[in-house]
Amino acid sequence: MPDITALIAEDEPLLAIALQTELQRQWPGLRLLATVGDGLSAVRQALQLRPDVVFLDIRMPGLSGIEAAAELAEQWPDGADAPPFPALVFVTAYDQYAVQAFEAQAVDYVLKPVQGPRLQKTVQRVQQMLAGRQPSAQQPTLQTDLLEPALAQLRQLLAAQIGLQGAEAPAPATPTPATPTGGLKVIQASLSGGSSIRLVPIEEVVYFEAADKYVRVLTDSQEYLIRTPLKELIGQLDAQVFWQIHRGTLVRASAIDTVTRDEAGKLRISLRGRSERLGVSRLYAHLFKAM
Repeated sequence: MPDITALIAEDEPLLAIALQTELQRQWPGLRLLATVGDGLSAVRQALQLRPDVVFLDIRMPGLSGIEAAAELAEQWPDGADAPPFPALVFVTAYDQYAVQAFEAQAVDYVLKPVQGPRLQKTVQRVQQMLAGRQPSAQQPTLQTDLLEPALAQLRQLLAAQIGLQGAEAPAPATPTPATPTGGLKVIQASLSGGSSIRLVPIEEVVYFEAADKYVRVLTDSQEYLIRTPLKELIGQLDAQVFWQIHRGTLVRASAIDTVTRDEAGKLRISLRGRSERLGVSRLYAHLFKAM
């Protein structure tokens, strides 16, 4: 398969060199476009270079490999002339649960340290995947045909990410907006710029939004700040009550008033009791299928 291009995102230089060396051995025709060492650079370079394959380390500074893949899917161009979304291969040092999660989603992976025989299987799978994407006059390959399966896989991997990093649990069996535990009843939060703590009942919260080192907690009339990362909150909230609509936003489903599509084709929601409109990322647009 001629002129197939790749990008490697790996924050450990020696491991990046080892992967590159073994790829050259297993796939001589593969052309490496760039090697980067963090998730944000991976997204930026992939959008600029448009590789056919992206190798993403699971643990990287800035964004994890899975978060980088989700951000890449969100920003990938759409339309008839858009390039195909790249094949994704995750590189991980975690064996048991990572393998369960990746294989459940038909996502390929490479375990550290890189081994020739396992990488050879990955190369063969990726080559078959790319060959199956070649359009024909009878069956043209549409961008949505390539992107939607990737989005479904990434949603599951994001939901399982705590398990992948902490080796505590395998990936969930069915897609959900968030992990449905629902144990959190009260939020201990402070007013922006204030020094006192208020106990905010979870029933008052309209939405959560990640902001720098904090998470904003919005009610009908107030804004609070907490230091608990959004990833941790997701595991403590009922997935049927709070929907994740963006990598950094969780919204109470019953507070959603209207959903509209703007001129660029992006979904935006209006909330009861608040004036702002929140954007829905491509990754979570499936929640509003009627649109």
